[in-house]
Amino acid sequence: MSRRGVVAAGHELTAQAAARTLAEGGNAFDAALAAMCAASATEPVLTSLGGGGFLLALPAHGPCRVYDFFVHTPLERRPPAELDFHPVTVDFGAVQQAFNVGHGSIATPGVVKGMFAVHRELGHMPMREIVAPAIDYARDGVELNALQAYIFRIVEPIYTWSPAARAIFGSPKDAGRMVGEGETLRQTELADLLEVLAIEGEDLFYRGEVAQTIVEQCRGQGGCLTRHDLEHYRVELREPLEVEYGGVQVLANPPPSSGGILIGFALRLLDRIEELREAAFGSHGHLRRVALALEATAQARVDAHIDQSTAYPDAAQLLDENLLERYRVDVRHHARATRGTTHMSIIDADDNVAALTVSNGEGCGHIVPGTGVMLNNMLGEEDLNPHGFHRWKPDQRMTSMMSPSILRWPDGRIVATGSGGSKRIRTALLQVIVNLIDHGMAVAPSVESPRIFFEDGKLSVEGGFRAEEVDRLLEDYPRHQVWNELNLYFGGAHTVGHGASGFYGAGDPRRGGVSIVV
Repeated sequence: MSRRGVVAAGHELTAQAAARTLAEGGNAFDAALAAMCAASATEPVLTSLGGGGFLLALPAHGPCRVYDFFVHTPLERRPPAELDFHPVTVDFGAVQQAFNVGHGSIATPGVVKGMFAVHRELGHMPMREIVAPAIDYARDGVELNALQAYIFRIVEPIYTWSPAARAIFGSPKDAGRMVGEGETLRQTELADLLEVLAIEGEDLFYRGEVAQTIVEQCRGQGGCLTRHDLEHYRVELREPLEVEYGGVQVLANPPPSSGGILIGFALRLLDRIEELREAAFGSHGHLRRVALALEATAQARVDAHIDQSTAYPDAAQLLDENLLERYRVDVRHHARATRGTTHMSIIDADDNVAALTVSNGEGCGHIVPGTGVMLNNMLGEEDLNPHGFHRWKPDQRMTSMMSPSILRWPDGRIVATGSGGSKRIRTALLQVIVNLIDHGMAVAPSVESPRIFFEDGKLSVEGGFRAEEVDRLLEDYPRHQVWNELNLYFGGAHTVGHGASGFYGAGDPRRGGVSIVV
């Protein structure tokens, strides 16, 4: 029997960093921080010390809290003509998506602040021990696996954007191409930075030498960040959004982020539709009702002005019972037609629970000199700026689809989950939750089963469903995309659980997920 806990993350070495921390006496929150730092070396496209994120923390003794250390808009906007802000196209194969990079795409990063805030309030181990695995990975190098090599190929225009980026992420064998599968990626400057941060603390990044370098780089090369932005950044503590679904308590990320509230809306919408629970997984009835719920949620997102750059989403408005009943009718009777991120989940032997989602967007294409850190490009993400670029409200926490989540059953079972995948985050998590509760699946099949996604009038269907059921579904969706197999486009819901049978978990195979019981 395990005595330490369980972890799930998007890379074997990321998971091993968390497992090592638990084995050495750390708690779930120490392990989450170790995994987050390790991921900057093992999953560098998906996260960075220059990004932001959220920790949904459920201590064994104490209230559940969300640590919001997501990115923040700068205090002042510069005229677009002065900005270093350039479009790039990322090719997922079946789908292409446009992003923007450059110094003008950088929002105030929060990862380092969040790391130290969580450590002060919930941590147990010394910070130097928490970051030790990440330092080893960055300095000794990590052999690129097939998934990470694939992700690098997707974002190659960004990670070859500047000479400094090419120097880090270029192939050690051929400077003219990206690092490839089987090759070793070393990030020695990142290792040095982590080592110094563990000694000097967060002020190095927000007030000290690194802060000064960031400010000078942005001021001189078309960015918006100033010393004020870094010095005044704060980690926000929030109460989680709570929704009951099928007798299970679901805790999720609250506003100003939109992912949790949209998941909550969809769950409340489905909760009284008994036909969903009666339909077998993968049947036309199951797929149709989930698709209609996704349609309704997408429309409600528009109707309730979710993700507006000028206002935070209103949980009371979107979860209003009258509005919900209107959309329940739509789901019952054919409703109207209408990114780089990673996650880690940990439960320890004391039942401390950590669900941590972090993102760097796709990266801005530039490296902060002397640090090995590529800052985020959140001001250049269409998903985060749906009403147009350069219109963001100054000095405001940006909204996000990220929603680390925790489920609690009346019998004491507990599950922690979360996902990367931009707009697909909310739909991936919704389907994992429905699989767990409505279909009674164990964690592994709930994560590994195929998914669907609806956005902008188009239904995407992942490979793995029965062809005859999919064909029936697509009769109602003339705009559709059918994928041949599981794909990282549909998210990566790394999930862990604890109950009477002990610890268990599943890393999402779409994003190289690994789970380790310690």
